[in-house]
Amino acid sequence: HYDLLGGRSPYNDLTMRQAAALRTELAKKKAGVPVAVGMRNWQPYVADTLRDLADGGARRVLGFIMAAHRSEASFERYQATVNDARVALGEGAPEVVYPEPWHDHPLFTTAVASRAREAYSRLDFPDRSRARLIFTAHSIPLAMAQAGPYVEQLTQSARIVAADLGIDTWQFAYQSRSGSPRDAWLEPDIKETLRSLDAKIAVIVPLGFLCDHVEVLYDLDIEAAQVARAAGIRMERAPTVGDHPLFIEMMASIVAAHSR
Repeated sequence: HYDLLGGRSPYNDLTMRQAAALRTELAKKKAGVPVAVGMRNWQPYVADTLRDLADGGARRVLGFIMAAHRSEASFERYQATVNDARVALGEGAPEVVYPEPWHDHPLFTTAVASRAREAYSRLDFPDRSRARLIFTAHSIPLAMAQAGPYVEQLTQSARIVAADLGIDTWQFAYQSRSGSPRDAWLEPDIKETLRSLDAKIAVIVPLGFLCDHVEVLYDLDIEAAQVARAAGIRMERAPTVGDHPLFIEMMASIVAAHSR
């Protein structure tokens, strides 16, 4: 997958771009709060970032986990990683707090709707009303989904975005599943959804992702697009929110509220 996309993941670059935009927005708000990036699975690691913050005198940190919809995989594992880093630091570890859920924040949902409109704008005007709106998110094991608010929060976000777009008929599909095929995961899969779609135009909105990384670029733009072409469907994929000004503004407002 990486080879087909230039040999590397764009994830770090995109996340750093979000962080840079957040710094700029906070400066506009006169909120002198440093912004640092920490990751679970690659550099800069959470433990190293938290140590640097502690060495710089930070005593209270807002942990803004880059996932709008919460599950054990998307949220709790990051909290556990932060907690492990704090334990390793010992008494000098900063306190880490987390924001309330923001999947239904109007700035977030409006940013998603704005990105969706970018996809609709590539269609001729008569085709826009004939296009089927499909939201996607990362599939997770069914047992994990049943233990948390993931599906409920995704549904809430999708409903708000669809209403913003003035669209009554829409559907949800999942993508990027892994693990044993014997285990139950959230369905339907986007590829099966496209194969059985009762429309010839589809607008795909990757609601569950915050930047155009490999699981969006490959799983949708290559794999799902191939299925759509084979089914005779024109597929237009909306960009993720990325560094959309409204999304960055939302992050800045949350940071500012916690820094008072």
